[in-house]
Amino acid sequence: MERPKENLRSGYTTGTCAAAASKGALLALIYQRPFAEVTIRLPQGQSLTLALYSCSCTADEGRASVIKDAGDDPDVTDKAEICSRVRWSQEPGVTFERGPGVGLVTKPGLPVSPGEPAINPVPRKMIKETLQRVLDDQGVGQRGVTVEISVPHGEELAKKTFNPRLGIIGGISILGTSGIVVPYSTDAWLASIVQAIDVAVALSGRHLILTVGTRGEKTAKQLFALPDDAFIQIGPFFGEALRHCAKAGVERLTLVGMIGKLAKFAAGNESVHSTASSQDFIFLGTLARAAGAGEDLLNQIAHANTAQEVAELAAARGLSSFFTLLCQRAWQVARLLVGGSCLVNVLLTGRDGEVLGRYPS
Repeated sequence: MERPKENLRSGYTTGTCAAAASKGALLALIYQRPFAEVTIRLPQGQSLTLALYSCSCTADEGRASVIKDAGDDPDVTDKAEICSRVRWSQEPGVTFERGPGVGLVTKPGLPVSPGEPAINPVPRKMIKETLQRVLDDQGVGQRGVTVEISVPHGEELAKKTFNPRLGIIGGISILGTSGIVVPYSTDAWLASIVQAIDVAVALSGRHLILTVGTRGEKTAKQLFALPDDAFIQIGPFFGEALRHCAKAGVERLTLVGMIGKLAKFAAGNESVHSTASSQDFIFLGTLARAAGAGEDLLNQIAHANTAQEVAELAAARGLSSFFTLLCQRAWQVARLLVGGSCLVNVLLTGRDGEVLGRYPS
């Protein structure tokens, strides 16, 4: 039985876990003994105490790890071991190294430069500030340390993320903006979409194809001869994706979708997730009436169970203009979101990949 959302448990980001493990490793190195837990400061200022899964040291280095607890959020990195190895450096400050299971950035457009470990800016800042506070407290603030973050089995976990598409190879990314994972917040999912758009633009992607998921992308690739980076799966985040396309400087975008998601967007919903919006059959009936539907068909649409059923009813009556009108309304919503910064096209596809409608035609 699904738990009510108000009872869902929050968790911690990979960035929080990496910062805690790094503090444990540095303390072990300084004091030459293991620690059971550490307290760190999150980006928004609150303190958090986390248990260390492992902690050890030699004269030259400290090691510690934290088991990520994503709470009740569906996260592929839940229960992953986030490890840190800290050793003294000749250079002042904190230097990062990539350990096994952490991705390597290979493409431009991401918040981390190519050739760097895939540790995003906020986690980097968290780790640096956490370790600098420890160094300052011990009176050795001028000393430098090298931090190596690793994640056992991280390369396998990364195959379930967007990393391979983003040109992040060999492991997962160390992510997080607030330090806390809010159940079903979808922050990481949305962040990966934004990064995919940035990568495409950095690779001179002037024309991007936005689809909901893998099935839509497969159809789109049969319709457009563009590089793989030009195809962006935006999930339910139509509004956020379109706004970011405009912000990133995309010159032209084509939105390709089936009627279930595209109808929700055309009705004015920026998110088409089932928890954020529902199908508006009154709206679909209005379009059908404008396309010439009679009262019998309008009554059937009003009592339909799904948008796909509406599409089949319209197709059976030969109302091809219904699909064009749907695309036009989706185009109008998209234009409001991107302003005049880029050209927009909308394609409605069927179950077998056929194009049912488009706007502009």
